[in-house]
Amino acid sequence: MEVELIDGKKFSLTDAKNKKVLIVNTASDCGYTPQYEGLQALHEKYKERLIIIGFPANDFAQQEKGSEENIATFCQRNYGVSFLMAKKSVVVKKENQNNIFKWLTDKNLNGWNEQAPGWNFCKYLIDEQGNLTHFFQSGVEPLGKEMITAIESK
Repeated sequence: MEVELIDGKKFSLTDAKNKKVLIVNTASDCGYTPQYEGLQALHEKYKERLIIIGFPANDFAQQEKGSEENIATFCQRNYGVSFLMAKKSVVVKKENQNNIFKWLTDKNLNGWNEQAPGWNFCKYLIDEQGNLTHFFQSGVEPLGKEMITAIESK
């Protein structure tokens, strides 16, 4: 699967060989927006074995109204974000849902999970073999114990 990044480049999940991938639906004007700081800290601490991809979405209470350029500037200026950011897309189960989120939220495709994001900053962890292993609700902090345990598991 390919991800269209915020800067117009493409990233293929097959390029994540031997690394885990953390997918997070994000928004710039949400109570959970400060989690960008924790996500950036995770990126810096685990960059040898973890790829983080933020997916800006305006699916909840109009909390991501900006353009890709505005989103990128906001994330860099306020949180020093240097992990990958995708183009803004739909993450909830709708006709135009992002293909990555279609896979993440359909147990017939990913093997077990049906849970679509219920709010901004839900997190999905994919292991080194490309299997979806964890779903974390918005309130799970990026540097929280359950997240660190999942990232560090073999």
